[in-house]
Amino acid sequence: MKIAAIIPVKTFLNAKTRLDLSQQQVEELCKVMLEEILHTLSISPQIEKTVVVTKEAKAIEIGKKFNTVTIIDEKEESVNSAVALADKYLLENNFNASIVFPQDIPFIKTQDIDFMLNYKMHPNFAIIVPSRRFDGTNALVRMPIDLMETHYDEDSYKIHMNTAKEHTLNVAMVFVKRIMWDVDNMEDLKFLLEQNEKPEISEKIRKIIALK
Repeated sequence: MKIAAIIPVKTFLNAKTRLDLSQQQVEELCKVMLEEILHTLSISPQIEKTVVVTKEAKAIEIGKKFNTVTIIDEKEESVNSAVALADKYLLENNFNASIVFPQDIPFIKTQDIDFMLNYKMHPNFAIIVPSRRFDGTNALVRMPIDLMETHYDEDSYKIHMNTAKEHTLNVAMVFVKRIMWDVDNMEDLKFLLEQNEKPEISEKIRKIIALK
């Protein structure tokens, strides 16, 4: 089975507006988080290819380090439109399944992907990992890739669960803590740094935000 990861990446200038950080700090944080998730995906035996959808030049450069496919999203209308661009590419290139991840889950590990995909079901299935607050979707697995459209907005995980159930009986909600840990605000960032995960990445983030 050919499985691809999809990472929609906003222009760094427009990202993480709820963080009480300078533009330069946000940009550096975005770069660290994106590089770390792309590194993890690049060494995962489950993921054949990662597709980054963005118009951010720095994200494109980071993607080159990890041999990602980059789709230029000139309009940058929404996460849903970015995912649709990736879906088109993956269908044209005969991929069987996809996993949509956000860029802001830097503590994800390859074993988290393995654990999540243990729930895969044939021939049609969806797997959903919610965010820590259960208001967003931090991983969405679809087999086939066009099983359903995405709905990344408020309470997206509930909408994705309901939408998936309209298209298949094989729907699993899976809890994977390191995938559930995303960064929307300073509370999230402080929570992340309190966890005993990836010390080198934590140290990079601490230096960026000057947390002691």
